[in-house]
Amino acid sequence: MERSASQAAHAALFRVHTWYFIAVAESILSRVVVVLYEPQDPVNIGATVRAMKNMGVSELRLVRPCEYTEYKIAGIAHGTDDVIARIRHFDTLDEALADCVKVAGFTARRRAAKRVLTDARAAAPEIQRAAAEGLVALLFGREDSGLPNDAMDRAHIVVTISTTEHSSLNLAQAVLLALYELHLAAADATRYIAPPKRDAPAALAADYELMFNDAEKALEEVQFFKTRHHERIMRSIRSLAFRASPDKREIALMRAMSIEVLRTIDRIRRGLAS
Repeated sequence: MERSASQAAHAALFRVHTWYFIAVAESILSRVVVVLYEPQDPVNIGATVRAMKNMGVSELRLVRPCEYTEYKIAGIAHGTDDVIARIRHFDTLDEALADCVKVAGFTARRRAAKRVLTDARAAAPEIQRAAAEGLVALLFGREDSGLPNDAMDRAHIVVTISTTEHSSLNLAQAVLLALYELHLAAADATRYIAPPKRDAPAALAADYELMFNDAEKALEEVQFFKTRHHERIMRSIRSLAFRASPDKREIALMRAMSIEVLRTIDRIRRGLAS
């Protein structure tokens, strides 16, 4: 009986630990939803889906959108079937935002109401903190006029994207920039970039000295030091090489260039001598 109770306790503890690690492993961006208010162009819906897939956000909500087909969206945003399948339609904005604990409304222009504006980079940490409590919405308006005032009234924070005085971003561009800032704030760059196929080892001090020696010989042969300060030139070459930090393969290439100069000069000399 004691053994059974102990096993049950261990099983319960295991379930708690498992839940904890799953919760930790879950990206905070899984709690971010993008809401497009009356989007007018299917291309922008597709480009928004594409931006979301790249930045790790998977839920798109559309309030009274234009007509579109999933086929057309997939043609614009390749490899995003999972995001497309999750798209939800709403008749009203209130319904689209009802389950969100924070709403960030994006606008390109100042309004008559005295709303406090923040930029996308500054807003990202606040949005991220709110996502720890529940779903957060990034709300964007129509292509022609943005968010109307009654829609902006639903926004807990009002966000702009810093541009020059020419503030005319495409809808999908604005979504991408907003998600990019959030992606960085969440430190959620999960894409793996493979190293070079033949990654060369680091160069040794001895490799550098061989390269400098070959370069010096080649420069002497072409009389490069004839009107220049020998020691200063070689010191500059050293400084340049150390800043570039070439690997072993790159140093071998530089050596091969100098050696070929020397061999070519030697062949020319032997040809003239004969």
